[in-house]
Amino acid sequence: MSEYPKPQLLFHSCCAPCSGYLVSELANNFAVTIYYDNSNIYPESEYQIRKNEAKNFFTSCGTKFFEVEYDHSKWLETVKGWENEPERGKRCILCYHLRLQNAAKYAKDNGYDLFSSSLSISPYKNSRVLNNLGRALAKKIGLEFLDEDWKKKDRFKKSVEFSKSYGFYRQNYCGCEFSKKDDKRL
Repeated sequence: MSEYPKPQLLFHSCCAPCSGYLVSELANNFAVTIYYDNSNIYPESEYQIRKNEAKNFFTSCGTKFFEVEYDHSKWLETVKGWENEPERGKRCILCYHLRLQNAAKYAKDNGYDLFSSSLSISPYKNSRVLNNLGRALAKKIGLEFLDEDWKKKDRFKKSVEFSKSYGFYRQNYCGCEFSKKDDKRL
């Protein structure tokens, strides 16, 4: 065991299925706190299902869990005018930016060494865009961003297997009402 404490990582989690495996991997090198900021999720009942599952899982594993108050109306203000954008378009970039900016500010204000997000594990998310946003926000506030394309090294596949082994609820759309309408997988 190292004589030095692990760096404090604030990890934005979109849901337990995407974050569970990653956090089990990250905990080897970091003291992880889950940051749950997902006011994009609609309806609120879906938000509660995802949040409760993440909170129950992470707290049972001894991982700290911080939840930002659900405010879908504020999120709608952020993406106003971009409701008809396709998935991965400007609306999604605004959504990523809002949540990463909130995470960066919380990390800086609360003494974390770095922050990151599980969002890039999804095959439906552009890791280059996410990592560019994270690095820019980190530079702006003087903090480090752990940028990683979490899909690499078969992590998405491993996260699916991990979530199945825990019986996690797996949603069939990203989260917002626009992604639900636009999701071709439904």
